[in-house]
Amino acid sequence: MTSTGMLAVFPESPAIDLARTLDLSGYSWKGVTSSDSVARLAPTDGWVGAVVCCDEDPETGWTLCRALRRLDRPVRRILVLITGAHIADLEIRENLFDDFLLSPFHPRELEARLRHLFYNELTAPSSSVVEHSGLRLNLETYQATFGGRPLDLTYMEYELLKYLVQHPGRVFSREILLSEVWGYEYFGGARTVDVHVRRLRAKLGEEHAHLIETVRSVGYRFGASKWSG
Repeated sequence: MTSTGMLAVFPESPAIDLARTLDLSGYSWKGVTSSDSVARLAPTDGWVGAVVCCDEDPETGWTLCRALRRLDRPVRRILVLITGAHIADLEIRENLFDDFLLSPFHPRELEARLRHLFYNELTAPSSSVVEHSGLRLNLETYQATFGGRPLDLTYMEYELLKYLVQHPGRVFSREILLSEVWGYEYFGGARTVDVHVRRLRAKLGEEHAHLIETVRSVGYRFGASKWSG
């Protein structure tokens, strides 16, 4: 299943791989060129989300993200495509996007990230659910809840949390997590893991942040209490 509603896509004529992935995944989308077109072309019920390519024209791309957030019906699901050279810029623009993908991208990863953004509109069998200490992960739809409260996680936050939850009590170095969660081709660095752990702890809440433990001079582990899945 995919999302209903219209996606805004920048640029107006996106790369073939992007357009093909959107079409094959069943998304309805419309190309936009400027902040004005974002408002002028918006459907009557608003944009359901947006895919904004900031890899070739980052200035216009981020301007569009800002315009999408400022609409009468602000767009809450924005995926941006960036190059590795601009990854450091993300931290100061956290309020302008919900997830990001490095360009060039693999179509299957783009599809997975879009599926994550629209998980509220998907369903999955109970066999695809993993639970631990009040945390519930739906492996099919990328839903995550804690004590029944939805957790608003990005794709990589979810992937990191899923990996840790599926190996409770085991300690993983930052290098292992980079390899297993991000993949060998990822050139980020240990700080990437630290940043994602910090965000996960914040989203779990102060009372439950301890579930992701720091093992000094080694790395991280998820709480060692009994796990069931």
